[in-house]
Amino acid sequence: MLAEKQEDIVILAIESSCDETAAAVVKNGREVLSNIISSQIDLHTLYGGVVPELASRKHIERINQVIEEALSEAGMDLEGIDVVAATYGPGLVGALLVGVAEAKAIAYAAKKPLVGVHHIEGHISANYIENQDLEPPFLCLVVSGGHTHLVKVADYGVYEILGRTRDDAAGEAFDKVARAIGLGYPGGPKIEQAAKEGNPDAIVFPKAKVAENPYDFSFSGVKSAVLNYINGCHMKDIPIVEADIAAAFQKAVTEVLIEHAMMALDELHMDKFAIAGGVASNRALRDGMEAACKRRGVAFYHPSPVFCTDNAAMIGVAAYYEYLAGRRDGWDLNAVPNLKLGER
Repeated sequence: MLAEKQEDIVILAIESSCDETAAAVVKNGREVLSNIISSQIDLHTLYGGVVPELASRKHIERINQVIEEALSEAGMDLEGIDVVAATYGPGLVGALLVGVAEAKAIAYAAKKPLVGVHHIEGHISANYIENQDLEPPFLCLVVSGGHTHLVKVADYGVYEILGRTRDDAAGEAFDKVARAIGLGYPGGPKIEQAAKEGNPDAIVFPKAKVAENPYDFSFSGVKSAVLNYINGCHMKDIPIVEADIAAAFQKAVTEVLIEHAMMALDELHMDKFAIAGGVASNRALRDGMEAACKRRGVAFYHPSPVFCTDNAAMIGVAAYYEYLAGRRDGWDLNAVPNLKLGER
């Protein structure tokens, strides 16, 4: 149950769970006054993926400047901030520790309340930024490099996980397939771009079902099928058409995501559906979800691409509702790399 809001609440939020160093100032959970992101993509591209130690070092180098820029763009100083928030899990432990330590130091020095935020809750909350009419309950599909969750959002901060991946997350599968066909890192945008030139029906890749829970996902099979197809082409001296592989793979993954989401909508009789996470910026997924929702008369929501990838604005939004619900963290707040949604 949310406490009665007495006046404006301005939150300084920090996000450092992976390879983006980000800070934002968010007012009343829906108004983003600033959203600064320092990406490390160019650095990690050299290694074909995120190197945790390098990510942590880069966060240390950039975090003070990013926070200063966020405050400056918002026209604020620490005196005008009411709450300091940071992602404390899940994510890379070293990267998380940088953001958590920074938030604790600022909160302590400025004598402000501290709120730790779950990264996935942040992704879900990104939908509130541009969709002022969106309120729980609704169904949300979170698809990113590290997570694939089908979640019933019963209320602000109240979640029921209906399904999750049993192995690779959807974004992780995109990265691995992109690497296999020589597109490089980051895989999601490169697969999407290549798929525009390919034939999605040229190859049929498998779509896994999990018997114990029809809402769960499994993407290791389709990833392995792509690798086997490529190896088979090499053995038989068959030309490899990267665009066709990308298109067929993207189709297999997006169809599974859409099918599971629509099955849940139908069975739970819900009338609002949202997507979140880095893969939510994929145009094929968004268009497919929107069309499927339209056929059912279901309202469809999604964040703009800048709020799909890791950012601090979404953390500030989630922190606002956690703060209203009474959450306050102490100086013992720690990074929890394997934090489950709904855990405290």
